Amino acid sequence: MSRFEVRLSNPKERERALDMVRRAPAGYRVTLQEPKRSTEQNSRLWAMLTQLSIQLVWHGQRLTPEDWKLVMMAGLNQELRMVPNIHGNGFVQLGRSSSKLSKSEFGDLMELIEAFAAEQGVTLWENEPA
Repeated sequence: MSRFEVRLSNPKERERALDMVRRAPAGYRVTLQEPKRSTEQNSRLWAMLTQLSIQLVWHGQRLTPEDWKLVMMAGLNQELRMVPNIHGNGFVQLGRSSSKLSKSEFGDLMELIEAFAAEQGVTLWENEPA
């Protein structure tokens, strides 16, 4: 047994996890994490980022949804770390990937986007308007 993951979704899965912990050799690690984002959260995020990219020019530039994701992740983490790229002609922003966010952290990210959009006068839709 080198690695396993169990979702604690019902009593049987909890017992399975406890059994694996009991049988684990000394020195193994146990990590409990909040659930990761849902498919619905992910869809909503990209709809919001798309609306920002359509409706807002940021410091003279129209950003892509992917660009907005980086801007919002930097805002969520309250950190900005940059290093030169490998060619020395630009910079790379370092930070956490949104795929590593828990459901609650992902909710915080969407709340940040909603607040920012409201400040900027951007209307957010769950899906593209007809």
